This record gives sequence, C-alpha cells and structure tokens, in this order.
Amino acid sequence: MGIDMRKYFLVTILCLVQFNLFSQTYWFQNTKLDDEKRLDNLISLMTIDEKINCLSTRPSIPRLGVFGTRTVEGLHGLALSGPANWAVKGKGASPTTTFPQAIGLAQMWDPELLTQIASLEADECRYLTQNKKYNSAGLILLAPNADLGRDIRWGRTEECYGEDAFLTSKLVVAFVKGLQGNNSKYWKTASLMKHFLANSNENNRTINSSDFDEQLFREYYSYPFYKGVVEGGSRAFMTAYNKYNGIPCTVHPVLKDVTVNQWGQNGIIATDGGAFQLLVTAQKYYPDLTTAVTGCIKAGTTMFLDRYKEPLKDALAKNLITEKELDGAIRGTLRVLLKLGLLDSSSDNPYTNIGITDTVDLWTKPESHALVRKATAKSVVLLKNENQLLPIVKEKVKTIAVIGPSANIVISDWYSGTPPYAVTALQGIKNEVGNNVEVLFAASNKADSAVIAARKADIVLVCIGNHPLSYNLAWGQNYVASDGREDVDRQAISLEQEDLVKLVYAANPRTVLVLISSFPYTINWSKEHVPAIVHITQSSQELGNGLADVIFGKTSPAGRLVQTWSSSIDQLLPILDYNIRNGRTYMYDKHTPLFPFGYGLSYTTFAYSDLKLNKQILKEEETLKVSFKLKNTGNCDSDEVVQFYASFPDSKIERPAKALKGFKRVFVAKGQTVDVSLPIRASDLKYWNVDKKAFLLEPGTINFFIGGSSVDSRLTGNVTVEQINTKNDVEK
Repeated sequence: MGIDMRKYFLVTILCLVQFNLFSQTYWFQNTKLDDEKRLDNLISLMTIDEKINCLSTRPSIPRLGVFGTRTVEGLHGLALSGPANWAVKGKGASPTTTFPQAIGLAQMWDPELLTQIASLEADECRYLTQNKKYNSAGLILLAPNADLGRDIRWGRTEECYGEDAFLTSKLVVAFVKGLQGNNSKYWKTASLMKHFLANSNENNRTINSSDFDEQLFREYYSYPFYKGVVEGGSRAFMTAYNKYNGIPCTVHPVLKDVTVNQWGQNGIIATDGGAFQLLVTAQKYYPDLTTAVTGCIKAGTTMFLDRYKEPLKDALAKNLITEKELDGAIRGTLRVLLKLGLLDSSSDNPYTNIGITDTVDLWTKPESHALVRKATAKSVVLLKNENQLLPIVKEKVKTIAVIGPSANIVISDWYSGTPPYAVTALQGIKNEVGNNVEVLFAASNKADSAVIAARKADIVLVCIGNHPLSYNLAWGQNYVASDGREDVDRQAISLEQEDLVKLVYAANPRTVLVLISSFPYTINWSKEHVPAIVHITQSSQELGNGLADVIFGKTSPAGRLVQTWSSSIDQLLPILDYNIRNGRTYMYDKHTPLFPFGYGLSYTTFAYSDLKLNKQILKEEETLKVSFKLKNTGNCDSDEVVQFYASFPDSKIERPAKALKGFKRVFVAKGQTVDVSLPIRASDLKYWNVDKKAFLLEPGTINFFIGGSSVDSRLTGNVTVEQINTKNDVEK
C-alpha cells in the first residue's frame, strides 16, 4: 500500500469514526445528522405497506430495525391495568402510582408540583416499557386532557383542569413538560393531549356539534392546546368525537390551517377510538370508508385508533391519496419516535437506562408514596370551617365517627391504573389517631347505625360523593342522575346522600362533611347548616392519609376550586350552548355561586399590602411585575394561593367581567411576611382580533385585583396600554 493509499484509508477511517457508522446500518440512525434529513432517509427506505403500518397506534418497521411504541393512558398516573383493563394482552398487569384525579390535581394550583407528578409517571412509563420483567407499557402517553370543564354536568369533568383557559393552559404546559423531560434532544415520553376540540358534553357526542365563533376558538376552547404546543412542547394530540361548527373534529380544516401551519404542530394527530368509522356511520359525513380515510389524511391525521388499512389501500389504488401525501402523514409520527430515541441507540439519551440499571419498582418506593400523599393533601379544598371546628386536636377527642358510603373505599375511575395499595378515609383517620382515639364506622344509616355512631362520638366525619364507575352497569349508564363518566353527562347536580348528612347532623352538630367527588354539587343545605366542609377528589392511593393530614392539621388546606359551584341546576345554560358569553363560567355567570371559582379556605388568615408595579404603561412583549407583601396573620403555617384577575373596561368588544391572568401558591410561616412577585406577561393580556387574525394587546386601561379567589379583592390597581400591535400575523 502506497503513502497516498494509506492517507486515503486513514481519512476514510476517521470519517467513519466521526459519523459513527461502524455501528449503524442506515443514515437515519446517525444522530449527528439533521433530524429532517434522518427522516428523509428513513421514509425513502420504506415500502408502501410499511408506510401504511406507520399510521397505526404501534408504528414499527422491523425490516429497518425500527420498533415503535404504543399509546397508554395517563391522566393521573400510568393506567396499565385498572377498570378499563389497559394492560397489554398477554402481558402481566402491573400496579402503578395513582394520584388524585386530574380535576383534583388542578385544585393544587401548583404547576411545579404537577410537573414532578408527570415526571414520575413518565419514569414509570419508561420503566415498564424497558424493564424485561414487564416490557408492557408504551412511551406515548394520552395525557393531559386539555379540554375545558365549562359545564359541571360534563361526564368527564374528572379528567380536566377546570373551566378557566388560562389556568388550564398553565397546568397543561406543566404536565407536558413533566412527561417529556428537560433534555434538549430526547423526550422521556411523548405527551399526546386530548381531545381537540371542545369535547365537553358526552351524551350524543358522536353526532353533536360544538358551535362558537372564532374569538372563543382562539381565546378559550383551543387555548390550552395552543399553549401545550408552543410553550409545553407537545407535538401530539387526539381529535374529538364531536363536530365543531358542523364539521367533525376528526377532519376539521383547523387541524392543518391552525395547529400545523400556525402553531407548528408537526407530530401526531390521532383519531379517537372508533372516530374514523363514525365519519361514515353516525356522522354520515362521507359515503364510504375510502372517501373517509382520504379526508383524514388530507386533513392532517397521522395515526388511526381503529381499522383503516384496507380503505387506505383502496384510496391509494384509486389515486385519491398520493404516496407523497402518505409520506407527509407518517412523517409526524416518525418525528415523535425520533424524539423518543426509537430511531437510534445513542448513549446520549438519558432515558434508555430507566428500568435497566435501576430495577426497584418505582411504585414501591417511599418517595413515590410521599409524593402522592403530598399532592393529595395539597388538593384538598376547605369549603367551610365555622368556629374553627377543624383541625381536630387529637388530644381533645376520645371518639371519632367516620360515616358514609365513601368512607371505606377508594374507587378507581375509568382512566386509572391499579394502585399498589389504597388508603381509605377510614383507614387514614385510624392511621393518624392510633390507639389513643376510638374510631367508629357506619357505611350507612341502616338500622340507625350512622345516627347511633354519631351520638357516641365527639366529632363526626360524613364521607359522601359520586361513584366514578357505576360497576356492573352497561356503557352509558349510571346508578343515579348526579353521577357522570365517559359517555354519560350528569342529569342532576344535587346529591341524594346529603340526606345522610342531615340525619347525622341532627344527632351530632359537630359534623364535618367530607365530599369525596369528581364533580361540584349543590350542597346548599350543608353549606347553611354543617359547620365544616372539605372537598377531595377520587382515586388517590393516599386518599385517606392526605385527607387526615388536613383534618388533623399537619397540613393547612390551601386547595382552590377550579370550577364555579352553582347553587341550582336552573342557573346552568343548556349543555349544548357552547357560547360561554351567554352566562357560563365565573367570567360571564351573573348568578351568585354556591362556591366561586378560585375559592378555598385555610386554617389561618392572610393580609395583603404594599402593592407595587414595575411600570404603569405596558407595551408589546413586556412583562408587568406585580409585587406585594403577604403576611400570615393566624396561628399556623400555611400556603396561600394568590390570584390576579384582570378586566378591560376600554375594550371595544365584549370581554369577561374578570379573567385570571396570574397566580402563585406561596408558603408563609405563621406570623411571617413574605414578598410576592407575580410576572404578568403582556402576551397573556392579549385577546384575539378577528379582523387582523392575531392576538393583540388592546390600547386602554387594564384594571386588576389580587386576592384569594375570583370574588376576593384584596389589592386593586390598573395599568395602561399605550399602543397596539399592528403586525398582521399570528403568534407562533
């Protein structure tokens, strides 16, 4: 070999080392290449059949060494078994850490803690996917639910973060970031948000249309999804069953026109289960499945959750869909696989060793249990506490009665996994008092058992609420009208179990109502008569311990409501009226609520003072820094959830009477004062301008107040917007 040949050979070796090609078969596996070039290479190598398969829920290309991943549910913990039997067929089901329902997690008003919760869920997802003992999960998580709970009768209220678009957007972003991780190149798991768009009624959802104008589309119904994409980094969502302004969401033009072309959503757009078939059957939007699949691909669908292959092959054969369009459809899904690290085996991926090098089941770890307990306690909302009946001082009671159908059960909902254990309210109370206090129990008042127990006790806890599953009933049915779940909206918002509270209260006025529920209720009698009321949601494995932490004062309650609790069902609009301006949510409802949005008490009191602003004139892209002093004026340490509400009196179009635009959960030790700073971004004060097709900051005065709820004004102020954005473009 001559000198020139040796040089050529050496240069070749160095190039191979540089591009790491010794261990690679295809260019798409080379992590040093641009992502889009990697995808170009992969798609160029695929056959038509392989491309068709990559529109499924488990996209894989075995011939090229690409083994995809499946979708799994994960609204409040990984659902890998549970009531809906989410386990993989042929694989052993596994317990998973189970937190309070999503609506309960929202009641924490704590995005940072929500990110930690989602991160643990993602860890378990990786663990169960990659650990050979299980190998049974998947890395695409169908969470969070970014739909808005604009009506408390909606059967899936338990899955959402409440009625407010701003709060929901902050929590959606937090959950997405927890699921996907903070690595710049790889995701821990992929967050696939549900259900785009305006899916907040269940009855006849497959044929109903959610109708509203462009302004509400931008500012309200799509807003949490928008923020989930542009701020959270999600690149996946599922379309809803319903229609939006007469067009099925599965094939609505906004999928491409808005989410792809304006927001930059370049990943997965999935149909809901059975929604593809419904385009022909229930909705009759297309004459046949071949035409329907053509419509789906052209609208932006990249993943089908039901059978689609034969109609797709037929559409290709008839040239209704081109191979180039097919390439565009699969690219989004492959892009998600790339971000998950499934197109390479790079050592730079920090998530590939989860479940490999660490083999202790995450749901068995004390720190996992502690996180659930902390979240559960933080989610508790104290609705009433007359004469400081709570917290219970253990040393001052000898007997406690725990009564009611919800006292000795923890009920998993449809989207729950199977928790490793479950602590009921009764057990949580027993755990706290030990052998020093007698605990009596009665599940009902059969043979006067509840009344007898109440008479014997120093204090009574009555635990009532809904049943999120309605065992042994067919799909679409519930035992009582006030229950709801997927496919069933509530037909009542009163609670028949409140009669038990009346009997117990008559026997012992030292009664605490513990409402364990997925929904608000018109508990008007209890609010008037019962001295103490707490609300906690279903399904947490630490329900009893978290509740006990609050009941006995280890944790001062600071949860806040995320929906308006109406005092009567006739105050609600027709459930199919999606124009919230007609009187829905705290922003437009003129009725006096039973409990307002943002409401919640604590065991202490707070004083707000010394309001300061960093500027009086706010311009585009600036941040208004609102600072004040918050003093704990009571006798116990506690969190306070400070809330910032804005109004726009100079607006030329109808605006909300008040709208949440900032919040922070703040800890203050008793007797201490802390400085609180709320950054209010100008972008969060913008509203959609229909003429200019953009979010604009309107000129004029913005009034605001700060306090502990939507009706609790402690500090007031205003700021002036001097100029308007004249750029005729949409925020991207």
